[in-house]
Order: sequence, then structure tokens, then C-alpha cells
Amino acid sequence: MTILFLLSIFILSCFIGYFAAQSVTPALHSPLMSVTNAISGIVIIGAFTTAALAEGFNLEEILSLIAIFFASLNIFGGFAISWRMLKLFKKKEEK
Repeated sequence: MTILFLLSIFILSCFIGYFAAQSVTPALHSPLMSVTNAISGIVIIGAFTTAALAEGFNLEEILSLIAIFFASLNIFGGFAISWRMLKLFKKKEEK
């Protein structure tokens, strides 16, 4: 596959993802975040596999490490936001 073909798929997926996430009602943000965390977990597994199979330190391994970094940020950020949202539902202690 050529790099132009892969780049066009990436750009189209960015547009589709943006418009799909924009049309979600606020009540569905938490389930959507859970799905994106699951997808990021799959990305990390694929990136680890690609990095392990790469021979030498080439573009494949560099892109895999970048994918691992950004997917990890997404997962940990999702957990942090979920934790803050759950904290809103706890009863406040009386002074």
C-alpha cells in the first residue's frame, strides 16, 4: 500500500470520528469514553506486537512506540475523567 492511500484513510477516519463524537448527547459520553478506552487497549496490543516484530530500529518501531504513548494517554485520561465524574455523585461530608 502506498503512503498516500494510508494517509487518506487516516484523514477520513479523523473526519468520521470527529463528526460521530460531536453528535453524541451528553448522557452518552461515559459509555463512549469506555468504548474509546477499549479501542485504545486494542491499539496498544497491536502496537506492542508490531514493535516486537520489527527488525532493528526503523520507522515501524518508532510509529508503534508513538501509538503506544498516545493510546496510553487516552486510557489514563479516560480513567482520570471517569474518576472525577464518579466523585461528583458521592455525598459531601457535613462540617
